[in-house]
Amino acid sequence: MVSQTIDLLKNELPLEQESVVLPEEVVTGLVLVDIINGFCTVGAGNLAPREPNRQISGMINESARLARLFCEKKLPVMAFLDSHHADQPEDPYPPHCIAGTDESNLVPALQWIEKETNVTIRRKDCYDGYLGSIEADGSNVFVDWVKNNQISTLLVVGVCTDICVLDFVCSTLSARNRGFLSPLQDVMVYSRACATFDVPLHVAKNIKGALPHPQELMHHVGLYMAKERGAIITNEVSFGAPNKP
Repeated sequence: MVSQTIDLLKNELPLEQESVVLPEEVVTGLVLVDIINGFCTVGAGNLAPREPNRQISGMINESARLARLFCEKKLPVMAFLDSHHADQPEDPYPPHCIAGTDESNLVPALQWIEKETNVTIRRKDCYDGYLGSIEADGSNVFVDWVKNNQISTLLVVGVCTDICVLDFVCSTLSARNRGFLSPLQDVMVYSRACATFDVPLHVAKNIKGALPHPQELMHHVGLYMAKERGAIITNEVSFGAPNKP
């Protein structure tokens, strides 16, 4: 039944994805959204997967591959890490990714980036990395990162496709459209390096207050809504000049 629903959705809401070649002559920035233990490592917390998950594993592998490429080229990378205070819950979710715990730290496959000089780590206490970058004085760490590095293209990966990734992409596109993020032009979401969580209907029925969240369905919806807002959705990313016909 679920697979039939997903097929129906994809027929009604077709998602065209592009193969993207990132040009060398302009600055592309990579944003890693919440690729941390509390969302990605089996058994690491209330919102972590309960068993190995192919979509999440694929997201980690592709994100780590891209991070290596960006670091080799000394291109700017920003990593958002969900980090909450124990006395400030994020309704409607149970306590998760509490600051100072291993839940709020990068997954093992990405911990090496903390030592890279081209990487900016930003701990945030809300869904949206754009809002989570606002400082007490009103400045915005993400906005400054874009401007200081003269980023014209943004490549976004991470979790969850339909929550923190989507919220960040929507805010970034709105800010770009208002002229707050010059010289940023394109915001891309790499579908193979994004993932979301899986709570099937039969599981949600047995958890008080839980909502069904079928993984493949919500992953598609998140990507579709990002494209609807103006993001470029890509399923293949490489560097260099495109091949001439």
